[in-house]
Amino acid sequence: MSSTTASPPSSQVPASRRLIGLSDLRRLAGGRVPGQVVIQYTDRCNASCAQCGMRVENRFPRSTLRPEILWPQIEAMARRGVAAISFTGGEPLLCLKDIAPLARRARDAGIRHVRTGTNGYFFRDHERPDFAARMADLAKTLLTSGFNAFWISVDSADPDLHEKNRGLPGVIRGIAKALPILHDHGLFPAANLGINRLTGGHGAPVPHDPADPATFDAAAFTGHFRQAFRRFYAFVESLGFTTVNACYPMSAEETPPDSDHAPAAATVQAGEAVYAATSTDDFIRFTPPEKAALFSALYEVIPEFRGRLRIFTPRSSLLSLVRHYSGNPGNGHYPCRGGIDFFFMDAARGHIFPCGYRGGEDLGRFSDLDPAAIKTRPFCARCDWECFRDPSELFGPVMDLFSRPFSLARRFLSDPEYLRVWTADVRYALACDGCSAVVAPDMKKLARFGSPARPA
Repeated sequence: MSSTTASPPSSQVPASRRLIGLSDLRRLAGGRVPGQVVIQYTDRCNASCAQCGMRVENRFPRSTLRPEILWPQIEAMARRGVAAISFTGGEPLLCLKDIAPLARRARDAGIRHVRTGTNGYFFRDHERPDFAARMADLAKTLLTSGFNAFWISVDSADPDLHEKNRGLPGVIRGIAKALPILHDHGLFPAANLGINRLTGGHGAPVPHDPADPATFDAAAFTGHFRQAFRRFYAFVESLGFTTVNACYPMSAEETPPDSDHAPAAATVQAGEAVYAATSTDDFIRFTPPEKAALFSALYEVIPEFRGRLRIFTPRSSLLSLVRHYSGNPGNGHYPCRGGIDFFFMDAARGHIFPCGYRGGEDLGRFSDLDPAAIKTRPFCARCDWECFRDPSELFGPVMDLFSRPFSLARRFLSDPEYLRVWTADVRYALACDGCSAVVAPDMKKLARFGSPARPA
């Protein structure tokens, strides 16, 4: 992909490139990070994803917000300095006619980053003669609405596995045909990987007995996922993607884990989550040692592709997760800022929660909430929801620089690996223009972060 690809109207680009503004620096100096709200506009969906409780086969009362309910809340978010909002689902594009004008108004109100994505159903029926026109219309709608991030879910390096899991035949070929059209209009979507046991295609990891740690071969498990991530990155690159994100696996427990068995890592108790983007399916269930191994594999593979793709996943966050699940946290990690600077809004009532998985903490309407008055210190590490955990990790050292510089210096001196990785993450994010969907990748900048492939 050339950096000369057409870009959107110039009025959109400067805001996209301003990753950190003066208001953000003032906020960081005051002990807060740029705020974000994930808005679940609907829990309706038309896909069959094993990793999600909102799949079409599941029977429960479905909900969708209404623009007249949501807009006053978005106004309040803008007034209170929220920097980013995401429209999620369910399937957000089922409600594109609603969220597109809301996105435009949000940008006009001063919210700099507005995001949404899709399970890919829009890319079916690619044989129809109107396909190119439909893709052009989609790009124009998203761009004129002010969206500056747009993701497309891809579950596996094997197209058949992906389409079988989603129940959406033909979408991979449709995505491949759509991407050049979207790029020509100045829209650069991200491939969004929900990490699972078949990420690399056919061939699951070496089986073992979760109840018997002695049967787990960490080196073999890491090696399997090293190859899986390599295949996945190469696959989405071959489709034409320029940007890739990763969702860390989230599983739900139907009952509290039996004390005689190793619990799955990063699990949420069924009934507690207000955001049903979890599953009890083995497709995404991993034990803590498995989590340490797969995160280690991703940590190792990302540098091989950073020179060719904009990879949104920060390695400093992965390093902390590896240490956490290995039982060797070292200097620790930065806890999630959910409920302090980051919030989740549910589709049922439009209420705010600290995150999508702390469903017992209903904070009411955002318009009645004053985030600046929240004095709670970050503490939570109950799940691996990357939407909140990754930025918490990236912003942590910046906040320490303002509030406790000597402690930060001691941490960096005692943990040079973390210093090196975190610093590279910051430089890389700047080179990627924050992985903006409305800024073409600058391949010369990315090339500085390339590295030769490592042996298996």
